[in-house]
Amino acid sequence: MQLDVFTLIPQAFAWLTEQRPVAAVLGDELDLRLFSYRDYTPPPAHRSTTRPYGGGAGMVLRVDVVAAALEAAYGGSPAHRVVALTPQGRQLTQEVVEELAGEERLTLLSARFEGFDERVLAHLASDSISIGPYVLSGGELPAMVLVDAIARRLPGALGSAESGLVESFSAELEGGLEYPHLHAARRFPRLARARRPPLGRSREDRGVAAPAESSADRRLRHDTEMDQSDGAGAGSQSVRGPRGQPRRLAGGDPRRLLAPGQVP
Repeated sequence: MQLDVFTLIPQAFAWLTEQRPVAAVLGDELDLRLFSYRDYTPPPAHRSTTRPYGGGAGMVLRVDVVAAALEAAYGGSPAHRVVALTPQGRQLTQEVVEELAGEERLTLLSARFEGFDERVLAHLASDSISIGPYVLSGGELPAMVLVDAIARRLPGALGSAESGLVESFSAELEGGLEYPHLHAARRFPRLARARRPPLGRSREDRGVAAPAESSADRRLRHDTEMDQSDGAGAGSQSVRGPRGQPRRLAGGDPRRLLAPGQVP
């Protein structure tokens, strides 16, 4: 797969190319090319960004700079998919990752500050993707997210082929979350008394059984079970206090919420 990334900060991707999964497939299954917009800025100022037409705060990436970069790289308008990373795009999901990983060639366009000149989205990009409903300073991090997510779907990217078969959001788990993971540290205080998963059930069954339970919900349920198994006062239960500290409802009376360390 040939994956091209156009950015103002190509050096920001250096660490990504040294780590698995990208490093495992780089030069074999993945041809990752980084292009700097600054190499295609027009004289005399050689600026890649400019103030929005009509005024307003911030800077936008110039449409002529993006067009010149694509022209230099492909000799014209690319025939393959060109993805602009922008909040206006469709939301990134594992299904979208699988779709993009099936492409033979893919181009990612990132911007900074206020984003792209709107004409980039209208005339130069053929697709647009957002990694979530929040604001970042630029498209480099979203581009890295996509590069990593796509690379791990390529053959040889993971240490074991099985790792990519049954995982969170996969078709095998019907889009649910992966099963819980523990290791054999029996002396760890909380896990030493933890309820072990039934050995007769497969890991996949455990994952499908509760796909909607988040790690926070699971942690709260686990703490409650531990407090009950420790022989806490009758009718008492653990709830979350400030900064994640557990607080206790004394004797089941909701009006008596004790602070950590307070004796009833």
